[in-house]
Amino acid sequence: MSEDFLTLHLRDLPYFRALLRAAEADFVARVRLPHPRLDLGAGDGHFASVVFEDGVDIGVDPDRASLLEAGRRGGHRLLLRALGDRLPVANAAFASALSNSVLEHIPDLEPVLAEVGRVLRRGAAFVFTVPNPAFPDHLSGPAFLGRLRLARVAEAYRAWFVRVVRHWNMLDENEWGRRLKEAGFRVERTFRYFPPASLHALEWGHYAGVPCLVSRAVFGRWILVRARWNLWLTERLLRRYYQPSPSPDGTYSFYLARKV
Repeated sequence: MSEDFLTLHLRDLPYFRALLRAAEADFVARVRLPHPRLDLGAGDGHFASVVFEDGVDIGVDPDRASLLEAGRRGGHRLLLRALGDRLPVANAAFASALSNSVLEHIPDLEPVLAEVGRVLRRGAAFVFTVPNPAFPDHLSGPAFLGRLRLARVAEAYRAWFVRVVRHWNMLDENEWGRRLKEAGFRVERTFRYFPPASLHALEWGHYAGVPCLVSRAVFGRWILVRARWNLWLTERLLRRYYQPSPSPDGTYSFYLARKV
């Protein structure tokens, strides 16, 4: 690959989403995920199309519009509209599965984890990425408001931002280990990534990314001009926050679990 994942993501996504997804792409790409693969929460298909040159066998998502976009990207051989707790596939159908920044958006996790366990073969890898408890603690807005002695406003901002990004689950390693064990998995590897400085870039990118929303609404794509000359300054400014490596104070967590 002649270009790194940050460059590839910036061409198609708002910068804050590109920053996070690029680091996650680097982690996932290093894991051997045999076919047939399952993509739980395929979304618009961008992640799979960038990470897997040999494609993903089946992608599942409940959102029809996202699946239509994923179909145009061509990263999946088959796309299914379904909920994570009711996958329309046979027992032990897959040799591996991934779920990129999806499980935090699911209020009732246990049925979904059990369903993933049902469709994976014994010994199959399950890779997923999620925010952890450090995410709300390291937001820059509450820290700034706290220095102004506006504790209640800081807490209100923290709660509001977590609602905006729809994070129902921000669990620590012990809690994930317990829930995965109940679903028939063992954690083979986990680490934290995306340090506070990167989180701050993501946080403020939600506001700076408003022009991307306009482009998306009018033209159907986040980035209107994908040329290097249009993105070089964004990439140069963002490069310092691109951390595709484990970080002890990371606000997101990577998990490699295996079906037992």
